[in-house]
Amino acid sequence: MKTIDNIPTSKIQRASKLVQTGAKVGVNYIKYYGDRLTKTELESKERLNENNAGDIYDGLKQLKGSALKVAQMLSMEKSILPRAYVEKFSLAQFSVPPLSAPLVTKTFKKYFGKLPNEIYDTFNSTSVNAASIGQVHRAEKDGKKLAVKIQYPGVAESISSDLAMVKPIAIKMFNIKGKDSDKYFQEVEDKLVEETNYLLEIKQSMEIVKACKHIPNLKFPNYYEDLSSERIITMDWMEGEHLSEFTAYNTDQDKANTLGQALWDFYMFQIHTLRKVHADPHPGNFLISKEGDLIALDFGCMKIVPDEFYVPYFELAKKECIDNPVLFDSKMYELEILRADDSQEELAFFRSLFHEMLSLFTQPFHNDTFDFSNPDFFEKIAELGQRYNKSAELRKMNGNRGSKHFIYINRTFFGLYNLMFDLKAQHVKINNFKTI
Repeated sequence: MKTIDNIPTSKIQRASKLVQTGAKVGVNYIKYYGDRLTKTELESKERLNENNAGDIYDGLKQLKGSALKVAQMLSMEKSILPRAYVEKFSLAQFSVPPLSAPLVTKTFKKYFGKLPNEIYDTFNSTSVNAASIGQVHRAEKDGKKLAVKIQYPGVAESISSDLAMVKPIAIKMFNIKGKDSDKYFQEVEDKLVEETNYLLEIKQSMEIVKACKHIPNLKFPNYYEDLSSERIITMDWMEGEHLSEFTAYNTDQDKANTLGQALWDFYMFQIHTLRKVHADPHPGNFLISKEGDLIALDFGCMKIVPDEFYVPYFELAKKECIDNPVLFDSKMYELEILRADDSQEELAFFRSLFHEMLSLFTQPFHNDTFDFSNPDFFEKIAELGQRYNKSAELRKMNGNRGSKHFIYINRTFFGLYNLMFDLKAQHVKINNFKTI
């Protein structure tokens, strides 16, 4: 794969790159209108989506950082985005052009004052894995195989300006209105800033390993503080294949069930016991070992679940709450889904929307076990997402609603559900985390 010798870091450079990408998208729309003269609407739209997804991804992967991270987050929204975008943006999880060897060396010199071969016994300057915020290299020291994650230059410094450029698009896409909408963008910015703080990630990683090491069939790397810094993390090299690679060929149902139970227990234990959760559940953060264990990686994005959100959120997930109109409304207001300034039309619309959505989405919590291989469940979620995504009525409403904590907690559950479906895990014990 071609390497990158520099990354645009100034606000002007990054804005210029986005303008160039926007121009390509404009050309694609011209082609789309031409295609409609000779092709069906479906064929024309599919080609437009493929061209736009490719050009947008090509632009973002040169920028890296928060711009590419947003694409990675969107790739998890399988029920909302067109297939072409999901497929292309999912590459941001673990397949983007890496930094060149000279740029890697420069990063080590800046943060350690030494070259890589002065720190490790061996160091491979060719990246084996490049994602949105950093890339991974192989190394060895004292007989141990190590993975060394290096953050891209300028990523931390460009978060605020990147999000400022994305904000107008997001406001239009999600129909956000009102002056208090800044809380959502601040939540995303705060989390992205945390993800670039590798000293914090080391601390969080070691805490998670210690707290969750008792969960069966779940493994973690060890982390080395003395070989890490603000922009470099050293950990054990873990042998395994990405979860998405494993699920592409696996036919062993028992293995799928075991891995699915481990993954579910990991998330339920974090949410309900630790009240802090790994809020980045995409396939690039999980490996499957030859022994059939699940390996969890990358704890830069951890979301604290405060009591004032946790309690009403999981009370709203109970069937008796969903079936009780008075109690249901009470929790909807508590979670800021319904607002005091809503019109009668907005109250009726969002009450109906969320009742339908929660009746479906919370089904796993209404049973002792759940079959995540059932395509009907996921098809209904996809159909619901597509229906409301195309709703003209929804576009008239104020989309500024819901606690800021929904952003990463919902992202966690959407990602977790998708991973469970990819594994085709069956007979998953929902409250198993309480007994292990």
